[in-house]
Amino acid sequence: MPTSVKARRYIVSGRVQGVGFRWFVREQARARGLAGFVQNTADGLVVADVCGNADRLLTLEEALRQGPNGASVAQLEIIEMDVNAAASLPMPFEIRRLGDSFSA
Repeated sequence: MPTSVKARRYIVSGRVQGVGFRWFVREQARARGLAGFVQNTADGLVVADVCGNADRLLTLEEALRQGPNGASVAQLEIIEMDVNAAASLPMPFEIRRLGDSFSA
């Protein structure tokens, strides 16, 4: 049976900038073989566009709710994305700088 592939945008709020959150997300996503990117926003959020195995996305979501040491996640918003539109997400997963455009 084929593996289910999903694509999601995660928007994380709380104390998530200046605590290594993007590096944490990159390492968590790469360890799960997921494609995509993570970046800070000007208004203090961290946003990640991610595509891959649905079960691996669920375990990533658990990690995002915790964050790295020093982070305090107030909310994790999850937005479903079109898997076809997410096909161009980078692999391996990468960190983007503030100001780089979102892909989906």
